[in-house]
Amino acid sequence: MAEPDGLIALIPAHNEEATVGTIVAQVRKLWHCPVVVIDDCSSDATAQTARNAGATVLPLALQLGAWGAIQTGLRYALRQGYRTAITLDADGQHEPQGICALLQPLVDGQAEVAIGAFPERASRARQIAWSYFRWLTGLELEDITSGFRAYNHRAITVLASGEASLLDYQDVGVLLILRRKGLRTIEVPVAMQPRVLGASRVFRSWWVVGKYMLQTSLLCLARVGYNHLPPAADD
Repeated sequence: MAEPDGLIALIPAHNEEATVGTIVAQVRKLWHCPVVVIDDCSSDATAQTARNAGATVLPLALQLGAWGAIQTGLRYALRQGYRTAITLDADGQHEPQGICALLQPLVDGQAEVAIGAFPERASRARQIAWSYFRWLTGLELEDITSGFRAYNHRAITVLASGEASLLDYQDVGVLLILRRKGLRTIEVPVAMQPRVLGASRVFRSWWVVGKYMLQTSLLCLARVGYNHLPPAADD
């Protein structure tokens, strides 16, 4: 595969000291690219562990959640002149070996965004949530909440803008904004591992699931993804 244009890896992390060092080291070994860990106010040694493994750490002054941390990383990438960004979780679910499959559609010009998909990982509750949001939005993606993604420069620019701020999660709202801007999103089958420790930020309790469903439904009803515009000119 041809080398992607200006690659950077972004890893949002909150209390992931047990796994973040291994992930950083694997990405650096396989891709020899800068790795940035956005530390979302961890109370453990996540930041130091990431630094020890060779990452640049961006410590957040306020806890912003998964999407806020990723957007911070995307803005950093844009300012530093990187043109392709990979995002992956710090909990060990995403295998750095799968990055190659994610980058290929961008290198081939098939899409502006590639999502690593492994829908078999989803619980029954998550499957129901995904089906509901597919019905509500018309999105034709199997693994809506996967954070294992590749963004090209156009997508980074759109998602680093203020328009993509104030979202709690990276999934439906972000996908709708991408669609409205005419950016192409493609799913790529990848392998994923179960979490070693901790739990999903979204599906860790029924209260959080209910809050997520309500917020995301309101977002969809606000028609964030409507008014389809023709794709902007290539940058």
